Amino acid sequence: MRDKVLGDKILTILEKNARITAKDLAALIGEREEDVAKEIEALEDSGVICGYHTMVNWDKTDNEKADAFIEVKVAPQRGVGFEQIAERIWQYPEVTSVYLISGNFDYAVIIQGKSMREIAMFVSEKLSTIDGVLSTSTLFILKKYKDHGTVLEEPRKDERIEMS
Repeated sequence: MRDKVLGDKILTILEKNARITAKDLAALIGEREEDVAKEIEALEDSGVICGYHTMVNWDKTDNEKADAFIEVKVAPQRGVGFEQIAERIWQYPEVTSVYLISGNFDYAVIIQGKSMREIAMFVSEKLSTIDGVLSTSTLFILKKYKDHGTVLEEPRKDERIEMS
C-alpha cells in the first residue's frame, strides 16, 4: 500500500530531478532509504510514475529539429468519445504529446520533425486524413525559453551603460 504523504514528497523531487538516488532522496526528505525505494517501486507499479526522461536543448547541438504545437478539432465518435482519435494520433512516432483541451479545438498535439516542411507534410498527409479530424491549426515553436519547468536559456545580462 502506498504512503500518500511520502509519495507526494518523492514525486515533487523526482519531477525536477529524475537522476537523484534513493539514498540522496531519503536524506533530503528525512526518510529511510529502504522506505523511499519501496515507495518509488509502488509508484512505478501503479502507473503514477510513467517513465523517466532527459531534457535536451537541441538548439545547442548540431541536430536540426523542428517542433510544432498543433490544435486539432475533431468529431468525437459515438460510444468512444475522444479516446479513439487520440489513440490514433499518439501512435505516430513524430507525436511527442497529445492533450484533450478546452476552447475552440479539442486536442493540442506536439510533434517533432527534422524540419518545418516535414511537420507540414505530417499534418497534411497523416494527421488531417484521420477519420473524425475536422481541422487543424499548426503553430511552429521558434524558440524554447523554458520547457517542463527547466529554463533553457540563461537570462541576458543588462549591458546598458548606467547614466547618472
